[in-house]
Amino acid sequence: MDFEFSSQQLEFVREVEEFLDENYDPEVFDPTRENMAQIVDTPKRREFMAKLGQKGWLGITWPKEYGGQEGDGIYEYLLNEALARRGGPQIGKGVGIIGKTLIRHGSDKLKAEFLPQILKNEVEFAVGYSEPNAGSDAASMQLKATRDGDGWLLNGQKTWTTSAHFAEWYWVGARTDPNAPKHNGITLFLVPLSHPNITIKPIWTMGDERTNEVYLDDVWVSDDYVVGELNKGFQYISEALDLERFTMFTYSPIQERLRLLVDWVKSAQVDGQKVSQDPVVRQAIARLATEVEVARVIGLKFVHESSKEGAAPTSWASEYKLFATELSKRLANASMDLAGPSSQLRVKTEQAPLAGRSESTYRYTVIDTIGGGASEIQKNIIARRKLGLPKNF
Repeated sequence: MDFEFSSQQLEFVREVEEFLDENYDPEVFDPTRENMAQIVDTPKRREFMAKLGQKGWLGITWPKEYGGQEGDGIYEYLLNEALARRGGPQIGKGVGIIGKTLIRHGSDKLKAEFLPQILKNEVEFAVGYSEPNAGSDAASMQLKATRDGDGWLLNGQKTWTTSAHFAEWYWVGARTDPNAPKHNGITLFLVPLSHPNITIKPIWTMGDERTNEVYLDDVWVSDDYVVGELNKGFQYISEALDLERFTMFTYSPIQERLRLLVDWVKSAQVDGQKVSQDPVVRQAIARLATEVEVARVIGLKFVHESSKEGAAPTSWASEYKLFATELSKRLANASMDLAGPSSQLRVKTEQAPLAGRSESTYRYTVIDTIGGGASEIQKNIIARRKLGLPKNF
C-alpha cells in the first residue's frame, strides 16, 4: 500500500483545515484534552459538530441510501485526525459505533429513527459495556435482561460509562440468555437515559475527566429497541470495538506532543549547556520520533484493511490501539523525565516546560491504555487472531 496521501486527499485536508480555522473557538478546541476526553459534552461543541453535519462530513463512509457519501475510509481518518490535532470533539460514537452497527444490523425502524439524527449531530450516545466485574472482558457482562411482555426488563450496573451524564441514549449490552456460553446470550439495546429508573453517578478519573456508574432498576425496553438479533450482541460489540480502538485513540495528538517536546529540547539549557546536545536526550528523541512514525503507518494500515470486503480487521485495530496508547504513555514519561522537576507544574501553567502538558498527559495517557480494552486484552487478541496461538497459552 501507498503511505502517502493523494492530491485529492490533501485537498480535502486543506478544506477541513480552512473550516476549522473559520470556526475556531477555545471552548470547542482544547489540545490538553486527550483522546477519549475529546467528546461532544458542551452546547458549543454540539453546535460545532452540527456544522460538520451540514458539510456532509459526519457520514463520509456511510452508504448513500442512509445519507452518506460512500467515501473511502481515509477521508474519515483525515477528518478525525484534523479534529483531534486541535483538541476538538471527534466524530464520535454516533457516526462510528452506533451508526455503522445500525446500518449493518439494525431494524428499519431504528435506522429511520437514529441515522438521520446522527448525521445532523442531533443526538448523543453513551456506550454501556463495562461492569464492576466485567471491564475489558465485555463477554463477562452480567446486566440482566428478562423477558416482559413485548419487551425486556433490564436490571444491574454498568461502570466507566463516559458521556452518560449528557447523552440522550444508552447503547447498552445485557445478558438475555444466562445459560448460554459467555460470548453468546448477550443482546444490545437502545435505552433513553431519561428513563426514571436509571441512576447516574459520577466517577472522576486521574485525568480530571468525568466518567460514570449507571444503575438500571427495572428499566423496561420495547422489542423495537433491540439492536439486531437476540443473543448476537457480543458479535456486534466486537465489530464496534475495532472502530472504537482506532477512532478514539488518534495519532495526531501524539505527533503534536512530540513536536512540543522537540521544540522545548531545541531551546532549553541546563547548567549553561544546550539540552539538545546531550547524546542521551538525542537518543531518546530519535527513538520517540521513530515510534511515532510507526504508529502513523500502523494506523494507515488499519484504514487500508478496513476498506477491504470481508471481516473487520480486528488484529490491526488491536495492534494500533496497543502500540499507539503505550507509545503515548512512553512519550508522556519521557517529557516528564527530560523537562525535570518543573514538568510537574499543572497544565496551562505558562512558566512550566511545554506549558504543563507533560503533567496532564502523564496522568491521562494511563487511561488511554485501559479504555476501549486494556493493553493486556489487545495482546491476547493479537496472540489468538494474528499469531494463531491457543486461547490458554
